[in-house]
Amino acid sequence: RGTHTFVMCRDCGAVQECRRCEVPLIYHENAKELVCHHCNRRFPIPTVCPECDSKRIKYFGSGTQRVEELIQEILPRARLLRWDADTTGRKGSHAALLRRFANHEADVLVGTQMIAKGLDLPLFTLVGVIAADVGLFLPDFRSSERTFQLLTQVAGRAGRSARGGRVVIQSYRPEHYVIQAAAQHDYAAFYQREIAFRHEHGYPPVRRLARLIYWDKRSDKAQAVAEEMAATLRYRLQSMGLEGKIANVLGPAPSFFARHRGYYRWQILLNAPDPASILRGLAIPFGWRVDIDPVSML
Repeated sequence: RGTHTFVMCRDCGAVQECRRCEVPLIYHENAKELVCHHCNRRFPIPTVCPECDSKRIKYFGSGTQRVEELIQEILPRARLLRWDADTTGRKGSHAALLRRFANHEADVLVGTQMIAKGLDLPLFTLVGVIAADVGLFLPDFRSSERTFQLLTQVAGRAGRSARGGRVVIQSYRPEHYVIQAAAQHDYAAFYQREIAFRHEHGYPPVRRLARLIYWDKRSDKAQAVAEEMAATLRYRLQSMGLEGKIANVLGPAPSFFARHRGYYRWQILLNAPDPASILRGLAIPFGWRVDIDPVSML
């Protein structure tokens, strides 16, 4: 969502980031401000670069608002609706948008992933997916599975009547097995490649995972505590005779979002047939968050 996904200085390359979360700020043209999509802090739009004082500030990436603007330029007579977290904040707004589109009060619906599932609209005959690679290379072993799932589900929105349908997927890696399998709606081909990858690395469903994340406002303390916990877990596996055979400790390492709302985050992954049994009886100090069979690694 938003208009542009990051703001960068064209002279020194500095990207405007949230000081609490250390992630790029999103430019929202309607509100005329930069927004952190993690903690919702808002910042004024810079006129000069805070690093080098250059005035060559450039907006990059396309959010839903920018896509909406481009479609309006291409199809000036088309009636547009935008469906994202910015337009559905009020109670009943989801149902209102769906009702308007179902009643053909709009010709084009622009939205985030939330419009990919569950919509049954017979007049829907064309689906376009912009930058299908966005979620494909995230540091999560399920990123391929989620991308395949999302593409096949959003493709299923079109052609749900005798009118037929067409799906256009934009990708910089069209040869990737996920994109190919989704384009051909070939679940078996995707499964064969993906399950081989899971077996090779021992990821679910081959084994189970526990994710331990430590949060602290001091970066050095977060790292030190995480290293101490990792050493404890490895010693525990050695004493059980499990390390390297059917169980492993991965990390510690900074989480994908290494800082969130002012807290530094370090994580450890415990890969084992039953990680809960290994953690049982272990003293886990305050500040740790433990997730058995985590849905997301981000």
